[in-house]
Amino acid sequence: MAQTTEDSKPALALTQIINMAVGFFGIQFGWGLQMGNMSPIYEYLGAQPDTLPILWLAAPLTGFLVQPIIGFLSDRTWTPIGRRKPYFLIGAILSSICLFLMPKSGALWMAAGLLWMLDASINISMEPFRAFVADMLPERQRTLGFAMQSAFICAGSVIASKLPKWLNEFGGISNQSSPDQPIPLTIHYAFSVGAVVFFLAVLWTVLTTREYPPEPSDSKTQGAAQGASSSSSGWNDFLNAFFEMPTRMKQLAVVQFFTWMGLFCMFIYLGPALGRDLMGAPSTDSPLYQQGVDLQNDCNATYSMTAFIASIAFLFITKWCSSKWIHFIALALGGLGLMSVGWVSSESAWILKSISFVGVGVAWASILSMPYAMLSSVIPASRNGIYMGIFNLFIVIPEILFAIGVSKLMESVPSITRLQVVVFGGFCLMIASVATLLVSLESTPAHPGSKPT
Repeated sequence: MAQTTEDSKPALALTQIINMAVGFFGIQFGWGLQMGNMSPIYEYLGAQPDTLPILWLAAPLTGFLVQPIIGFLSDRTWTPIGRRKPYFLIGAILSSICLFLMPKSGALWMAAGLLWMLDASINISMEPFRAFVADMLPERQRTLGFAMQSAFICAGSVIASKLPKWLNEFGGISNQSSPDQPIPLTIHYAFSVGAVVFFLAVLWTVLTTREYPPEPSDSKTQGAAQGASSSSSGWNDFLNAFFEMPTRMKQLAVVQFFTWMGLFCMFIYLGPALGRDLMGAPSTDSPLYQQGVDLQNDCNATYSMTAFIASIAFLFITKWCSSKWIHFIALALGGLGLMSVGWVSSESAWILKSISFVGVGVAWASILSMPYAMLSSVIPASRNGIYMGIFNLFIVIPEILFAIGVSKLMESVPSITRLQVVVFGGFCLMIASVATLLVSLESTPAHPGSKPT
């Protein structure tokens, strides 16, 4: 593939953009299994409510450490298979191994350790995928590229969310926990399928796409055999990039902060909240607890399917509505959806999977694409990787603060329920929605007649 500059990048065909996004289907398949099942796995192995956030610290801490490093290194890597693709492939291999081993955990410490390794591996694959879109597509196609990623992410989430229930209903595999089998067999099989899907989907993207080689004048991009810059130079580059963040990126950082604090409330506590607080399960081996876990997976499938449809709709809506206003409305709908969890009873639980999480799904589709579309046009192409890594800090920092703060709060105030924490997440999304209005989109449109991103 010929060398190209930012202004001369050719538009890619729809099939090429699809091939670029297939890998994210696998990544999200694995991540969706983790999001939907890790809190129940922890509780199956004896975790208490106030310890769940600390056990989940693996996700934000590995993102905090891994993504900026991988972003920096992938900006400076060139190998026979490309710049970003080596990281896709290494992350996929490691993630698949961790997914296969996770449900075999016989103790809480083993599950927690595997989550650390799984999250680190997923981050190795995930971070370069964001930069990949900005690398490969001209500015006028980036919203399409991120929306296509979002569509594949949501498709992966839908299947991952429903897979344990399908294995039980159609495959006759037990979904019950017991002293001899603390983690149900449905989770064992689902994670094994996830390991295979993760690897094959990423491999598809690696084999069907070619990356642009570095510009000869770009001295920062070196061959893998030569290695990256010195650690001192790398740290200086990171600090320079951090303090030189564009104004729009700083404004989006506030939006991301409250968005992901709200989502983390849902990721950690939704399943246990529905099982314990909504259904009233006395223990994890109660059928009521499994009903709550199944309801959570139904809610996850609802918001993922909604997000898939919304992602497709965004491809058309962005032609006449800016990313900023789409994101504002979407976050507000998500906030209302999460807050409604606190006003639903076990008799009206159907409202969650048929109405409430439709709003969450619209928000999820926007969260996966619109902030990156708004960001990509204001960061330099030579720093796509490192800036995407820095942007991720504003996802993981609120998660770290939440994990530490809420664990201490629930330990000190036992009357706080898991359900109340989920509702608090809805309020956080509403704050993020308002903060979106403060994002400035003053920039030159990507092409005549287009809306600013």
